[in-house]
This record gives sequence, structure tokens and C-alpha cells, in this order.
Amino acid sequence: MTISHSRLLIVDNDSAQLAQLADNFAHYGLIVEGAETPLQMRAALAQQDYALVVLDPAIAPEQGAALLRELAIERRLPVIVHSAACSDADRIAALELGAEDCLCKPANPRELLARIRAALRGRMAPGAHKDAPAAAACSFASFEGWRVDMTTGQLFDPKGTAVSLSDGEFQLLRVFVEHPRQVLDRSRLLDRVYGATTDHYDRSIDVQLCRLRRKLSASGLKGPVIRTIRNEGYMFVHAVTN
Repeated sequence: MTISHSRLLIVDNDSAQLAQLADNFAHYGLIVEGAETPLQMRAALAQQDYALVVLDPAIAPEQGAALLRELAIERRLPVIVHSAACSDADRIAALELGAEDCLCKPANPRELLARIRAALRGRMAPGAHKDAPAAAACSFASFEGWRVDMTTGQLFDPKGTAVSLSDGEFQLLRVFVEHPRQVLDRSRLLDRVYGATTDHYDRSIDVQLCRLRRKLSASGLKGPVIRTIRNEGYMFVHAVTN
């Protein structure tokens, strides 16, 4: 069995949406695999370990509750329910059956991504159940004693204290950590942070960058971490190790 802690399984019979989410999440270092039936879902789970499952119970309306219970209780996987059936009663039932979260379909991909990260962070939090699945394991990148959890979107200072970053701040940091000591222009940063189809404008990167620099400095990281290269872009100045 191959284990990947950045691998998600989306159980949904909407093939177009599966393709869209796979493409969108790839920008954030996540691998998305799809299953359109309960049989495909179980076959995928037999071949891979997944960090999290996004489930639309409508793939098998009469088995929806049983599928959620199988994933969340029997297999002990974190599950986010993504369903067009999203009344208060539906959401409460999903949470009572073991779901980490429940979103109305179709959710904004950025919101879905944020909920996925929140669910994974919850599995890593102090006091989380010791038998939680291997999804809690992480892939780290390090620089100057600082560590970046590339899976759950957390930054830790050299003392191990978590530094709170917004999703945009983390995505910007991720791009720099993945391309240390390389000059990156605004258009490339926009594509990697917001996606190729974004309607954000160039200056939004400057705003995020200012916030990130300020937050890193306030947390104790000294010196020019991200250098402005005039008329070219920006460069992360530290060496990075995995």
C-alpha cells in the first residue's frame, strides 16, 4: 500500500467537478483522486492511504449514512461531507455520524480547501486521539530552524510554537519555500497563490507579502527574509531543506 499524506479521495459522481478540484488543489500541493461509486471508493481505499475523504452521500442515496459511518467510524478517516442536501437537519446528522465538517454543494473551492486544512489541523492538535489515522503525519520544509508543514498549512518557529497565518499568507510562503533563492515575478505568484483563473490583481500580492513579512518579523525571524528585486519580482533568501 502506498501512503501519501497530501492525498485526498473525493467520492462524487460529478466527473467535471472532480477534475476541477483536482486541478485547483494541485496548486496547493495536494493530490486528488476520485471515486464515483461505493465500489470504486473501497477499491481506492484498498490501494492507498488518504489524508482525508470528501464525500457526497448522493452517490448512493440509500447508503449515504452507512458510507459516512464506514469512513469516519470504521476506517477512522477524517471526512468532509459535500452535499446538495444541506439543511440544518442534514448537517447535524452528518456531524453526528462522524463527519468533521459539512458544506453545501457546490462549495467555493477555496472554502473547501480551508475546511480540509482545518480538519487536518484538528487531527494534529494536542489531545487528538492517539489512534487517529496516519493522515496526521506531515511533510515539512525547514529554513533557519523554522518549519513549514506543507500539508496542513502551519508554520512553526525554532521553539516549536505555531505562527498563525491566513490561507493567503501561507500559500505565498509555500511558493517561496518551494522556490528558494529564485526570483519570482508577480504573475507567477498570482497563479500559484490564487490559481490561474483568478481575478485578483497584481497589487494583491504586494498586500499579502507585506502582511507575511510583518508577521514573520513579529514572530522573531530577523533580516530580509523576502527580498524585493527591482523590476523583476521577489526572492526568498534562505536555503530550504526538506
